[in-house]
Parts: sequence; C-alpha cells; structure tokens
Amino acid sequence: MSLYGAPPEPATLLGHYRKLAPRAAMHVSPLCLGGMSIGDRWSSHGMGSMDKASSQNGSSEKFIGEWQEQRGIRDQLIIATKYTNNPFRGVDAVAQKVNYVGNNIKSLKLSVDESLKRLRTDYIDILYVHFWDHETDVEEFMDGLHTLILSGKVLYLGASDFPAWLVVKANAYARAHNRTPFAIVQAAYSVLSRDLEREILPMCRHEGLALAVWGVLASGHIRTDAEEARRAASGEGGRTIMGAAWERTPEERAVCAVLERVAGEVGAGENIGAVAVAYVMHKAPFVFPIVGGRKVEHLLQNVDALKISLTEEQIKAIEAAKPFDVGFPASLLAKIERPNLLQAISPSRTA
Repeated sequence: MSLYGAPPEPATLLGHYRKLAPRAAMHVSPLCLGGMSIGDRWSSHGMGSMDKASSQNGSSEKFIGEWQEQRGIRDQLIIATKYTNNPFRGVDAVAQKVNYVGNNIKSLKLSVDESLKRLRTDYIDILYVHFWDHETDVEEFMDGLHTLILSGKVLYLGASDFPAWLVVKANAYARAHNRTPFAIVQAAYSVLSRDLEREILPMCRHEGLALAVWGVLASGHIRTDAEEARRAASGEGGRTIMGAAWERTPEERAVCAVLERVAGEVGAGENIGAVAVAYVMHKAPFVFPIVGGRKVEHLLQNVDALKISLTEEQIKAIEAAKPFDVGFPASLLAKIERPNLLQAISPSRTA
C-alpha cells in the first residue's frame, strides 16, 4: 500500500521507480543513463561523441548541470558521479596535479568540489570511488567519504571497478567504526563478459548491495549480422575503445545469433540489445544497467528491455552459446552438497 495513494501511470517504463538497495531506500529509475559518450571528451578513444545541441539529457557534468538548472529540476534527478581520475587533466592553469588523482582525501575534496561546480548543485546523490589506486588504505577513503555524508554533499556511496574483497573489507571497517558503508557497486557485465559472476555478483547478494552494470552491450558488439553488414558498407564502424576491433568475433556472432532467436520469441524483433539488457536484469535483484548511445533511438531501444521477461530455458540457451568458467573455488563449491559436508564433519549434526 502506498503512503501517498495510487501513483499515476508513468509515461514510459522508465517511470517505474525501484528501491536502490536493501540498505538504501532512495528510489531510482530501472536504467541509468551513462555519460561517457555524451560530449566529445572521449571521442579520441573510440567512444563516439555527442555535442551539446544533440544530447538528449545533457552530456558531461557541465551539460547536465546547465540542463537541470535551466529546468529547475535538480531534486527530481538522481545524479551519480565519481572521483579518482584527475578532473583537471589538460587544464594548463593547474601545473602541479600530483594530488588531483587517486583515492586520497585531498583528491577526494578537489574532485567533489569541482563536480559540484560543474553540476551546479550542492549535493551528489551517489558518489563512486572510480577504482582503487592500490595505495590508499580503506580507512582513509572510507573516513573521507563519511565526512561528505555528514556534510550533506553526498547522500550514498558506491565502489566502481573494485575487487569483491576490497568492498567487503571497506564495508566491514565502516560498520565497525560508525562510518557510512558502500550501498552500490559498479562493474562491467554482459552476456559476452560474465566475469562478475565469479565474486562480485555473489558478494552483492550477500552484502545487500545494488549493482550498476556498464558495458551491457559490450561496446556495441551485440548486434545482428544485418546491422554489422550495414555498418561495414556505410563505413560507420563502431567503438574501438581500448584498442578493440569494432567487428565481432565468431564467438560473439554465435551469442548474437541466439539473442536474435530469443528476440523473435519475446516479440522484440531485431532489437537484440534489449534482450541483452534484460538478461543482466534477470540475474540478480537490484541490478541497474547503465545505458548510453549517441542517439535518441539508442535510448528507446534500451528501454524496450524493460518489457522483456525471459524464461529459464531462454537464459540457459543464451549462456550455452558462450560457456563460462566460474573458476575456483566456485566450481568446487557448486559440487559440494551441504548435508553431506555436515555429515562428514559431525554425523550427530544431521541426525
């Protein structure tokens, strides 16, 4: 029963807001709009670009800040950003940048202050530590992050591209010392890259953490044969970030063929990307895919994923197209029957 009566039906499925995580009651849209391909800062890295005039909901922090300020809708938005990278890279006015990068507290302060200016706001809904710098102790960055929570500049904390053990260690420290723990983890996950299932996904389930997943469409490698042929003929190509070729491998084409078959079964037509987005949302509770794209049509195609319900058989068929090794110790633990293990330890315990 709603505290405020029955809400009006949203215009799209994006309006069906969900609780962020078991320990984070803020409600968010089921999809996150990523910003890496909005603007032109990453165009030289094979990400494509979108200028300010053509962006759907703004582009970088500056575009988003101007966009929300002009409309007076800041408090209606859930804005997430990160710190760790240097926000002043390429700015000649800042000659000494040694402490403008990393997880240390000075880097945290400089980055957050700059983000608040660019976003034209006085608080950030979710602040991620972008990645561990292999140098800063969890005590330092968790203490620093907690002060931002106390100041009201940040509402919730997230860890991006962290190993599972480090998230658990950081949250254990936070809880033991009255600090604010991470509520959400951001990591790469797609039907073509399921490494997250080894440690991070079970950790999120166990710890009650939300999961924002990027790379859901594998840098555009989830496409039909017809789409790839069209891109080749037109010269459009695709993303080449981190040196990867834009064309699909034979293994990727095999997975896409199964996605295309499933798309037909669920009424998605040739929109196999929607099936790929739906797939990751079926694997655990509190999963929020990060979608991007440079065109409105890309966003609408991703939103169609929210209409798709996959059967267990369809999920198994998708996964069978590219077998995945969970690795040790998960491969061993999956074979152990718990009653038999307890019997071996102490027969009286199972009597």
